[in-house]
Amino acid sequence: MLERLFKLSEHGTNVRTEVIAGFTSFLAMAYIIFVAPSMLASTGMDHGAVFVATCLAAAIGCLIMGLYANYPIALAPGMGLTAFFTYTVAGQMGVPWQVALGAVFLSGVSFFLLSAFKIREWIINAIPASLKTGIAAGIGLFMAIIALQGSGIVVDAPGTLVTLGDLSSPSAMFALLSFFLIVALSYRKVIGAVMIGILSVTFLATLTGNNDFHGFASMPPSIVPTLAELDIAGAFNLGMVSIIFAFLFVDLFDTSGTLIAVSQQAGLTNERGHLPRLGRALMADSSATMVGSVMGTSNVTSYIESATGVAAGGRTGLTAVVVAGLFLVSLFLSPLATSIPAFATAGALLYVACLMTGGLARIDWNDITEAAPVVIATLVMPLTYSIANGIALGFISYAVIKLFSGRYRDLSPGLVILAILFACKYLFLDGAL
Repeated sequence: MLERLFKLSEHGTNVRTEVIAGFTSFLAMAYIIFVAPSMLASTGMDHGAVFVATCLAAAIGCLIMGLYANYPIALAPGMGLTAFFTYTVAGQMGVPWQVALGAVFLSGVSFFLLSAFKIREWIINAIPASLKTGIAAGIGLFMAIIALQGSGIVVDAPGTLVTLGDLSSPSAMFALLSFFLIVALSYRKVIGAVMIGILSVTFLATLTGNNDFHGFASMPPSIVPTLAELDIAGAFNLGMVSIIFAFLFVDLFDTSGTLIAVSQQAGLTNERGHLPRLGRALMADSSATMVGSVMGTSNVTSYIESATGVAAGGRTGLTAVVVAGLFLVSLFLSPLATSIPAFATAGALLYVACLMTGGLARIDWNDITEAAPVVIATLVMPLTYSIANGIALGFISYAVIKLFSGRYRDLSPGLVILAILFACKYLFLDGAL
């Protein structure tokens, strides 16, 4: 049955290899079951319900990816998108989490329609590579400032907006220890480095009396506090358009980039470098996002950590199905999830931020018309606490700079249209004039 379903021999693999690959991918990305509930709980959402929603949404996404698309790629709520949901949409903008979940649902529906009608290629091709890289780096810096602020390493200051906090405080020291440990383990290619770092610091903080431990395992908590609590009607508000677009845009490029990178590593692309079942893979992402929003979590996206499973030999959807099973088993670890302190997950956020900003090395810094919009997009996100603002100003600055420089041939019609729409939003909808 497994041979017929996943075509194991055709892909040069077997059940044992796929199971090992699934365990490897899960260990590399399991930190999300601790990080996502911790972040989303600060919006007023029930921690236990979010924990269950995170595990279920990840499991459903992995099952669809494995059974429908037959790719060894695992899915779960995205770190950057969860941070945007928590600290910008619900935090800075004051949008109720129910409405924010409605926006996530609408972004999932939009993603699904773009995939079904094959419009996604037009959007992807409309955005220059440098701007895609800048947006990814900006999300990384956004996550970095969240980690530094949440652990007290960076604090607010009246004269300079931010300044260095008290590094001798337990939260700052444990956050830095978590970060150092994760980076060192990652460098040594230890599988599950992020999860090991989080759990090690949690254990040490508990031993020193700086953290409360609530247990290891129990029956899953109730999902009722967040189940079907999304407010779709409220998300139709005109002011939510840019939020929905930001969710959609980041999810689209995050997923597409991950799918291409991991599939190339696994040798699953055809002779032209294209993915044979890209549409199905994107359907898995968008469907899981819609289901996840109904359950009570942010956008579900493909995880680059799936590359660890591919490196272990994973070549088919059986790898993703194994990951789905492990997420379901994780439902019984809710006491452990509630025991994870914010400073332990801060190290993980900072580590992921380092990975995401690495793409800046690919920017052509000798071409100022390419570099300047990247700097704008990258800096605006952390400084305004908004991925949406970074995307919008990145688009606007790229279009205007290219136009003023006489490089209008570098502009695609899609980018120009989006830049104009963003400009109109700031000039008229936000009351700037």
